[in-house]
Amino acid sequence: MEDRERAMELFEIAYEYQMKGELEMAIDYYKQSIEVYPTAEAYTFLGWTYSFMRRYEEAIEECEKAIETDPDFGNPYNDIGAYLIELGRYDEAIPYLKKAMVAKRYEAYHYPHYNLGRVWEKKGKWYEAIEEYTKALEIRPDYSLAHRAKVRLQALMN
Repeated sequence: MEDRERAMELFEIAYEYQMKGELEMAIDYYKQSIEVYPTAEAYTFLGWTYSFMRRYEEAIEECEKAIETDPDFGNPYNDIGAYLIELGRYDEAIPYLKKAMVAKRYEAYHYPHYNLGRVWEKKGKWYEAIEEYTKALEIRPDYSLAHRAKVRLQALMN
């Protein structure tokens, strides 16, 4: 079996464990996947697993490895931004979120707009926050987190 195929099998096992909440097992299998054939996805999802455990610094480190592996992959930029928000490091999150917005390989452009909205909201820039929540909704009209955040802020401003 080719290394990449084996790595993908291990990745899928890891993901299944992660979704079942068996995070230590997920970490083990993501690491095995990376050992066989490192991918930006495996590093990013390993980071995501760490974030479930509130191990944000480790999550950021894995996402940085993902970016080194594939700078066009958008997920780790957004994820780093989200982890920095959780750590209260709002200004550091902004450049990562902006990179996610223009990443070539990304399927969820609404997330970095929502997360940048969260940054602006935390910094008291409510108009900018509403603008980002609106952009998230333009991309994904059914994105309930952005909708609720926008409506909540608009209500506070009235």
